[in-house]
Amino acid sequence: MKNFLLVLNIVLSIAVVVLILIQGRGAGLGSAWGGGGERFQTRRGIEKVVLWLTVIFIIVFFVISLINLFVK
Repeated sequence: MKNFLLVLNIVLSIAVVVLILIQGRGAGLGSAWGGGGERFQTRRGIEKVVLWLTVIFIIVFFVISLINLFVK
């Protein structure tokens, strides 16, 4: 059981990293230091789906990590 949870955690972590990386808006590193934030846009369509998938995967990752902590 513990091995299954560890493999599931690894798969979820890779999925979370991929989902986070595809959320980039092409602004580059300039937006990391305050540039590129002149306009506000809401997420629509596939961007919104990717955002919610990321949130769900992070929550599932956290729950499985806690379960893995208490399973022998």
